[in-house]
Amino acid sequence: GNELRKILLTRYFGNHKLHSMLEAGSGNSSSGGFVKPSSGGSALLDSDKSGSSMVEIQCLLDKVGATELVIDLIVNTKNDRVFEESILLGIALLKGGNTQIQNSFYNQLYKQKNSEKFFKVLYDRMRLAQQEIRSTVSVNMFDFSCRKREDESSFCSTRFRKGKDSSLYMREDMRGQLKEASSATSKAISSYRNEPDPDLDFLGQSCEAVGADELEEEPEMSWPIAIMKPVLRYLQLLCENHNSDLQNFLRHQHNKTNYNLVCETLQFLDCICGSTTGGLGLLGLYINENNVDLVRQTLETITEYCQGPCHENQTSIAKHESNGIDIIIALIVNSINPLGENRLDLVLDLKNNASKLLLAIMESRHDSENAEKILYKMRPTELVDVMKEAYAQDFEAEEDMDSVGEQIKPRDVGHNIYILAHQLARHNKILQQSLRPSFGPGLDNDKDEALQYYAKHTAQIEIVRHDRSMEQIVFPVPNICEYLTEESKNRVFTTTERDDQGSKVNDFFQQFDNLYNEMRWQKKIRKNKALFWFSRHISLWWSISFYLACVLNLTVGAFYPFGDDGDEGTLSPFWNISLWVALGVSTALLPVLPKQWGIVSFLVSLILRAIYTIGLTPALLLLGSINLFNKLLFLVSFVGNQGTFARGYKAVVMDLLFIYHLGYALICVLGLFVHEFFYSFLLFDLVCREETLLNVIKSVTRNGRSIILTAILALFLVYFFSIIGFIFFKNDFRMEVDPLLASDEDDGVERVCDTLRMCIITVLNQGLRNGGGVGDILRRPSKEEPLFAARVIYDLLFFFIVIIIVLNLIFGVIIDTFADLRSEKQGKEEVLKTSCFICGLERDKFDNKTVSFEEHIKSEHNMWHYLYFLVLIRVKDPTEYTGPESYVAQMIAKKNLDWFPRMRAMSLVSNEGDNEQNEIRSLQEKLDSTVTLVSQLSSQLYELKEQMTEQRKNKQRLGFLGPPQLNHHHIPTH
Repeated sequence: GNELRKILLTRYFGNHKLHSMLEAGSGNSSSGGFVKPSSGGSALLDSDKSGSSMVEIQCLLDKVGATELVIDLIVNTKNDRVFEESILLGIALLKGGNTQIQNSFYNQLYKQKNSEKFFKVLYDRMRLAQQEIRSTVSVNMFDFSCRKREDESSFCSTRFRKGKDSSLYMREDMRGQLKEASSATSKAISSYRNEPDPDLDFLGQSCEAVGADELEEEPEMSWPIAIMKPVLRYLQLLCENHNSDLQNFLRHQHNKTNYNLVCETLQFLDCICGSTTGGLGLLGLYINENNVDLVRQTLETITEYCQGPCHENQTSIAKHESNGIDIIIALIVNSINPLGENRLDLVLDLKNNASKLLLAIMESRHDSENAEKILYKMRPTELVDVMKEAYAQDFEAEEDMDSVGEQIKPRDVGHNIYILAHQLARHNKILQQSLRPSFGPGLDNDKDEALQYYAKHTAQIEIVRHDRSMEQIVFPVPNICEYLTEESKNRVFTTTERDDQGSKVNDFFQQFDNLYNEMRWQKKIRKNKALFWFSRHISLWWSISFYLACVLNLTVGAFYPFGDDGDEGTLSPFWNISLWVALGVSTALLPVLPKQWGIVSFLVSLILRAIYTIGLTPALLLLGSINLFNKLLFLVSFVGNQGTFARGYKAVVMDLLFIYHLGYALICVLGLFVHEFFYSFLLFDLVCREETLLNVIKSVTRNGRSIILTAILALFLVYFFSIIGFIFFKNDFRMEVDPLLASDEDDGVERVCDTLRMCIITVLNQGLRNGGGVGDILRRPSKEEPLFAARVIYDLLFFFIVIIIVLNLIFGVIIDTFADLRSEKQGKEEVLKTSCFICGLERDKFDNKTVSFEEHIKSEHNMWHYLYFLVLIRVKDPTEYTGPESYVAQMIAKKNLDWFPRMRAMSLVSNEGDNEQNEIRSLQEKLDSTVTLVSQLSSQLYELKEQMTEQRKNKQRLGFLGPPQLNHHHIPTH
């Protein structure tokens, strides 16, 4: 039927459009194939365009009444096929966690008062499935005992071996009929489609190849059990993305009869895993390849009930009288054989989902009730053993099998179990001690290695909720975070600026995109091993470039001009032998001396020996070539580290550091091929390398506008004094000069103010450079001259105004700026040492507390853990978010940073016995429960009022008919 439907759809829509429709999530799978991926990401559409079109189609169908149709069909249909297709339509509408569709279902059920019949249908389906499971479990046990005696080698392929615990026993006459029917069906479908079906052909060939005994496979589950998989998927999608209204609605509908589907789902898990027979340790008898997907879907659905968090659902699951919690724990700590022997990936998937479920039950709870309930039902050390086993299985899996798609890894499962154990360890000292790696000979090194690995790749942070309560989050560090370089860490740590409130969080958050892109780029260049090797040693190439520049300039300064004295390359025998001895000694002492000094002494003796052996010019050519080659290596490393060209040409032009190093390489070329004096510019690299020298430059450039304006004022004053000198003291501007060619006729005195232009140049040149001003170079007048007093005033004014006031203003601005920069640097270093990067609390706040400041910034408020959490939010499938992750993702989308703890830490709050925060939280919880009770009571009173009104109407109706009937009955008695 499905094949025929696809053919008809293909003929109507065409191949291309049909494939796009199927990819958009409209498919009808008879097995209920809408399964939420455990690894995340695979269920989402690859392109944004397809994803948006799917959402648009879902909303369009909702507008024309698709949600109402689904509810009506589920409530009213008696046909199993129609019921299944209705559930699948609901799944297709809700796929991806469409909030609009969820709200539409909620409004239809809650406001239209359709919920009682709707949930009764689903409740009855669960009950029917449980009865069907209980009726087949005894057959299951008998068949397992029979099959246990058979030889496992009788099966031809693990692909068609469904498991060892079949739920039916096939008679000999039925095997032949099944073989004929399957062969005939495959031929009919293939001939109708006029194309071969490799899967069906292979199935027919394999069925013909095996004997009658080898055809003994497990049949599919009965329909009442199989339909539970799409039903549970539908219930999961109703609560997707932590829809709290529907989470609570599935537990309590505010009707006369309420159907608690949350507890019923847990009861179904209890039933399908066989705990009703009292065999908790025999999970392998009940879980096989046929029903393992159903068990996994049940775990995922219950997880979605709890996440958000939904405290009421958590409590109802933890306190339920069934063995649900025991089953979940048993799935984690027990080996599920024989399924685990053939399909380890399925068992790992189960353990992974079971650990996520236990974490969801404890999520965002401030009490220890649920955690203690879980700990009561397990031995704490069991979790550590399972971790170790999963860690060891990962190495075996890497050696024995190739990576297949998105298959879950044993180490990832162990990581989730480690996080579960970490959360439980807060309430159990034995487990807390078990998670600490032990040191010493004769101990379990494999266990310690596993614990050290998981501890290294696990991070924790603290966030602030909307109600200002704090919560701790433990999460696995994404693999991409390993590619963040130490240089970037140091740069971010030292250069992140504080805002007006003294917090660095805002600037730190602004740098996240650049850091994430750098991680992606670093991950990409790891595939190119040569580029990665060069980029990893970028600091080494930069240091070598600077030292080579120093050596080149020392050589040029000591020996230029080359060969001018005629004895270049000649040494006395003593110095010649001494250089050879120095070279040999420095070479021999390389392994003995400290690395830096050994290399320096060796290079100095080698360069001197080369200069006097091959000549100075060839030696400089050799050193220049090495310097140019090294700078090119540095440029390759710089591009490899930053991904400069991958960001586009605009980013290349705007990257000043790249332009600087490119100019450095150009100067190396000029020094090698044009003239040696160009090497002198390379020494300015010291300014870029040393922060102190950068502050010297910044002291001039930081307040550059003030300095420039003051200098312009000085020029105006010089111009003003030049005009006065030109008008009144032109004859006084006489200056002694030293001619280039001495002659007896020259008296060595020239007039330098015959034109205003020369007067301005003289005042500017001589006046600003002389300590006493322009008066120092003018003619000394006699006191008898009429303009003597005017000259004195002129000289004094220039001295006081220009030399003392204006120039000292410029010097003062520079000196003050340098002092400010130095104090800022000291203050920044003090802040980095004595205050937390995230919360801003200072070191003295942690004095005499249980947690020291070092422990606080390392484990509680580690800035890199917050960065890793932001990366986790970016790379994780949104439908896989936990409650805290959803909350943070919403805050990030709004660019709201209130979830960062500022001036707060949980360790400080927990140490205060009578803190107000816990009191407010407890009062808030009591108030919420009181409001809920009041709303329930008001609804019950309203229903009671309606019933009393109805009864009063009935009595009044009976009152009109009552008297004649009473008289009629009483007449015969008289």
